Amino acid sequence: MWDNSSFPGPGPNEQPIERSHLGISDGLAFPGDLWALLALSSIVFFYGGRPFLTGLVDELRQRQPGMMTLIGVAITVAYAYSAFVVLGLEGKLFFWETATLIDLMLLGHWIEMRSVMGASRALEELARLMPADAHLIQEDGSIKDVPTAELSVGDRIRIKSSEKIPADGVVVEGASTVDESMLTGESRSVAKSEGVEVVGGSVNGRGALTVEVTKTGDESYLNQVMKLVREAEQSKSRTQDLANRAALYLTIVALSVGALTFVAWFWWLGRDLSFALERTVTVMVITCPHALGLAIPLVVAVSTGIAAKRGLLIRDRAAFERARSLDTMVFDKTGTLTEGRFGVTDILVFGAESEEDVLALAAAVEADSEHPIAAGILRSAEKRKIHVPKTRSFQAIIGKGAQAIIDGSQVQILSPKAVEAFALPEHDSAALLKQGKPWRTS
Repeated sequence: MWDNSSFPGPGPNEQPIERSHLGISDGLAFPGDLWALLALSSIVFFYGGRPFLTGLVDELRQRQPGMMTLIGVAITVAYAYSAFVVLGLEGKLFFWETATLIDLMLLGHWIEMRSVMGASRALEELARLMPADAHLIQEDGSIKDVPTAELSVGDRIRIKSSEKIPADGVVVEGASTVDESMLTGESRSVAKSEGVEVVGGSVNGRGALTVEVTKTGDESYLNQVMKLVREAEQSKSRTQDLANRAALYLTIVALSVGALTFVAWFWWLGRDLSFALERTVTVMVITCPHALGLAIPLVVAVSTGIAAKRGLLIRDRAAFERARSLDTMVFDKTGTLTEGRFGVTDILVFGAESEEDVLALAAAVEADSEHPIAAGILRSAEKRKIHVPKTRSFQAIIGKGAQAIIDGSQVQILSPKAVEAFALPEHDSAALLKQGKPWRTS
């Protein structure tokens, strides 16, 4: 049993300890309640307030006091004073205010970390571009699945149709088209044949490739991209440096005004210690530059992550910040300005067929193809609500196009280079040329 006489209480000339801040009335008091309150508050202070206390120590070591210093000082003063009150000092308890302040600041800290971690997930998404396993070709010609991390320079790997390429290398056998849009921003698939380099993380088309690994680990293209994103997240902009300096000055001012508040109320105006201390802590909390210290780095971190997800890599935040003053932008390739998917804008007809008939035949042939251009043709046909006839004997022509049989006739969808042997009628393409749509027959 607790002996209430063993705990400090008001003396004959002392006022009882006020518990109104905690919502505890005298009717709810019990022997040892103040010690239980001290124990629970100590858990909140040392465990919940640990990020701010360690931040206070780090900022003082770096001689750059900021928001962590201000929060740490405020909760320490409130907790220490309340602990002395429990031990016998006359005054009020600030355990409720301490716990509330810690909870609110932890909530803000959690929101900040959640946003920053969300921005950092851009690196995780880039890492997911690499497949977990690779088909390693053994010396006897057999194929063994091994983790991608175990590949070495000089290894030969097999990439099947529609698989991700596990490492940078050079094609030594086979031909196919590779989708590199997630790395380069170009929506058009790139033809790959013997002697052509491939990039790890890109997606192979319908053909099969044998690739000799040339780069692994940190030397690979994808890891270099991840390194750029990581450096961009860690770099600081001029605005962020300005905010940090402002937070430093504001912290110094807040601590100075807090100390002046205590001196004014306690010594000059003769108010009691708890009254002066309550206003001192209030001043320090209100002037805490928490939002100022978080706003700019949080916005930059999130914007960097969003940009990385959309293929925009920022190497220097300061340069990114200066971009607001740009008045002219020059792009080196049209792929940078596209939506990342193909579509049909114009149809030239050289016979009796209508545009709808030509598009229907093209969509029918491309219905069984996985090429990005095929997907664009199909979308255009669906948009125009054109009936697509059935085909048979579909065949992909690597690097040239595709063909199929429609109603007994062979229909071919070919690239400009593949139609060089065909003599097409003369046509007026001036309007298309003005729109940046050159027509090639040779």
